[in-house]
Amino acid sequence: MRDNSVAGLTARYGPGWRWLAVLTVMMGTIATVLSATVVNVALHEIMVEFNIRQGMVHWLATGFIAAMTTTMLASSWLLDHFGVRKTLAFAMAVFTLISVAGGFASSPEQLIAARIGQGAMAGLMQPMGMYLVFRIFPRDRRGQAMGIYGMGVVLAPALGPVLGGFLVDQLDWRFVMFAPAPVTLVGVFMALRFLPTPASQPPPYRFDLPGLVLLGATIGIALDALNRLQDLDGQETGVAIEGLVALALLVMFVLREKRTKHPLVNVNLLRTPSFLYANLGAMALGLALFGSTYLIPLYVQTALGYTATQAGLLMLPAGIVLGMTFPLAGKLADRGGDARKLVIFGMAMFASSAILFALSDLTLAFGWLALWTVFGRIGIGFMLPSLSIGALNPLKPEELGAGSSTINFTRQLGGAFGVNIVALTIEFGEHSGGVPTINAFHTAWWLVAVFVAMAVIPVWRMRA
Repeated sequence: MRDNSVAGLTARYGPGWRWLAVLTVMMGTIATVLSATVVNVALHEIMVEFNIRQGMVHWLATGFIAAMTTTMLASSWLLDHFGVRKTLAFAMAVFTLISVAGGFASSPEQLIAARIGQGAMAGLMQPMGMYLVFRIFPRDRRGQAMGIYGMGVVLAPALGPVLGGFLVDQLDWRFVMFAPAPVTLVGVFMALRFLPTPASQPPPYRFDLPGLVLLGATIGIALDALNRLQDLDGQETGVAIEGLVALALLVMFVLREKRTKHPLVNVNLLRTPSFLYANLGAMALGLALFGSTYLIPLYVQTALGYTATQAGLLMLPAGIVLGMTFPLAGKLADRGGDARKLVIFGMAMFASSAILFALSDLTLAFGWLALWTVFGRIGIGFMLPSLSIGALNPLKPEELGAGSSTINFTRQLGGAFGVNIVALTIEFGEHSGGVPTINAFHTAWWLVAVFVAMAVIPVWRMRA
């Protein structure tokens, strides 16, 4: 039987096996981010084929992110009981099957269900990279490793819209569902070959299933309440009831997490100031990343008349620049400087990008729009590694699993509500012939800019 312990992998592949492990978890990250972004350029075609409005089609993005946000917190229990190798291989295998099934959906409900299933598996995969980096790399190389790993986070957004645009224009929107499957299929074999088995395992403990159910219900009901605001006439009472139910479920969840011996969310970690403030910053990062990735393709296709391919090409230079920014930001974080300055610089860049989009008009050339997108992605590139270092460095080794799942959770939570709020803003904005005008999109861009700018306050209080 092959020895997949850290010592066994080192003996078999040499000290460089760590980078093979990073490449493996990058496969999962690429698949999850590819799935989260590639569908955005297909939204217009899906709306036309199924004859649905933006108020329903946005669930393809929101449902995915909400499911990913909820299941992400289960990763700590899975890591403790099965290790990163088995957990990632299982999640990738199921993700592959769901992606193929989603491509054959015959109704919007089936397609949304497939997206939710993809998101649930993506939630299990997403925290694995950060956990692995902090487990196998020494403290002074974690920033560099996070920078390299982060290239997987940005490679998919760079290539996803381009690939999605090509598939939509040349083939069919259904191929955007098939696209991540080959990546995860290869990832299954890489996980079994290159990822380490646990060095030790804690005594078995009960999974906090009631906590997961409470959290999932809270997020789902809250998002549905926001969605119903898009067509409020006659639904005022229902929305109010959903809001109160979501609040009650949230209170029940928090009380349970404080009482249970093995909580889904280790609330005690939030008593570490740098971890708490980094998580607040991560929510802004999620809103920036997923909100803009949803907004840009829809904006240029709906308001400016771009094709799906053009929308994808618009985001390609930004993705390439983001891939170059990540390693630089990681090295700067390793040098022991003030992580707050790196994060705030990134926030300023992204907010500037959103403001420039908010001030754009119908005659703005393709090159300028691409440049505004580049500015925003540079900002995201500086935010992510520094927030991760600031959040996890103060934690103990045994807290890294819970810490990595928590900060990934807050980032995705920001993304889930960010996409929903952006969609709500567009739906409430100015329309012409049932289609949002450029003014509706301008309002959404201003909203994104304000949210990110406000996050400077908690980030400035972060110490790392």
